[in-house]
Amino acid sequence: MANQAVKIDGLWQILRIAGWCSVVLLLVLPAVAMQFTSEVDWSVGDFIVMGAVLGTVGFTTEFLVRQSGSTAYRIGAVVAMATAFLTIWVNLAVGMIGDDNPYNLLFGGVLLVAVGGSILANFKAAGMGWTMFVTAVLQAALAAGGIKTDFRGAMFSLAFALPWLLAAGLFRRAATD
Repeated sequence: MANQAVKIDGLWQILRIAGWCSVVLLLVLPAVAMQFTSEVDWSVGDFIVMGAVLGTVGFTTEFLVRQSGSTAYRIGAVVAMATAFLTIWVNLAVGMIGDDNPYNLLFGGVLLVAVGGSILANFKAAGMGWTMFVTAVLQAALAAGGIKTDFRGAMFSLAFALPWLLAAGLFRRAATD
């Protein structure tokens, strides 16, 4: 039993290192691409903002993963944080619903619900499950509200409800284990 725990902890350590390497890679790729094409044109500010976003996501993921020894909880935390990151990235790059559409600011509310609900739940699995479920419902509702403006963007945004639901299910599983 103890040997199994050591193997699992070792796996999480490898995944942790891989995660931080991914953060570095996501910052290095645009810098390298800028050397070969004018299609990628990041300013110093772009690198600072993306570095801050990636750092925040990375440290928050580290915090959440340490809240429980449950594999379901840990995977739920990673899925939730990856979805939060992608929500931010898409909105900064092109927007969920049309480019430069003020409607996209509403998706910040999705992130506020995820963060606020997690804090209110004191990061406990059952509360995190409900929080991610409500986050998924809000994501879907906002996507539905954008259908008339940008059907394709709304469908893309609606797809983001799925990983929020997956995280909800994983946290729920962790609560029942």
